This record gives sequence, C-alpha cells and structure tokens, in this order.
Amino acid sequence: MLVIKASLKRPQQGFTLLEIMVVVVIIGLLAAAVVPQFMQQVDKAQINRAKQDLRTLDSQLQLYRLDNFRYPSTEDGIEALVRNPGQDAAPNWHSLLPSLPLDPWKNPYQYRYPGQRREFDVFTLGADRQEGGEGVNADISNADLE
Repeated sequence: MLVIKASLKRPQQGFTLLEIMVVVVIIGLLAAAVVPQFMQQVDKAQINRAKQDLRTLDSQLQLYRLDNFRYPSTEDGIEALVRNPGQDAAPNWHSLLPSLPLDPWKNPYQYRYPGQRREFDVFTLGADRQEGGEGVNADISNADLE
C-alpha cells in the first residue's frame, strides 16, 4: 500500500520591516533614557577617584613632613614622594609611594607650597584642565576634602 504524505509546508515566517523598525525605535528610546544616567555615574566615579587620590597624596605629604621636618617645595613637587629631592631638601627621605597617580582625566596632580587654601595644596583642574568649572570640570583640592 502506497501512502502519500501530503507535504504541508508552512510559509516562511519572519519579521516585517515595520516590526524591525518599531523594535529599533524602542531600543533607541531606552538608550536615550539610560545613557545619560550611566554617564552621570561615570562622572561621579571619576570625581570620587580624584578625591581618594587627593586624600592619599595629602596623607603621604603629611608623612613626608614628619620625616623631613618640612613639606616639599613647589619646585620639588609631589615627585618628592617617589624621588629623592636631595639630602638638603629631605635628610630622612624614603619613598612613600611606588609611583604618582594621574588624575582620572590622565593629567598629573598639581602641588603648591605654601598653599592658597591650606598649608599646601594638592589639586586637579578637572576634565577641562582649566581653573574653575562645575561638575566634572570643577577643580578638586585637598582643601575640599574636609
């Protein structure tokens, strides 16, 4: 007995261009709502990292003063924490950091002694690398940590 099976082929199913466009628009709207929030978190994280670096540098400069009876000069800078500025400048010098950190925007931290706001100032000029500014572009100093 010969059985002939009827081939029931379904028409191929897929997404129409309109359905794909609707999904793309929805994803775009979600991204437009989420990305700015994400970027704000990145900015906050960079500011917090800069503050933590400044706390570390501030405490290491305090230790430098305890060892050498004075803070490094502006000319010696915070490099005196990793490189010996000389016997006259630092008679009891020893390395207090393995290397100097860069701020979150890949710039060296600034140092000034005597300081304008404290006995010494350690600061970053922020993302814009200019004095002043707000938000992520604001200057952050060890005086702002108190």
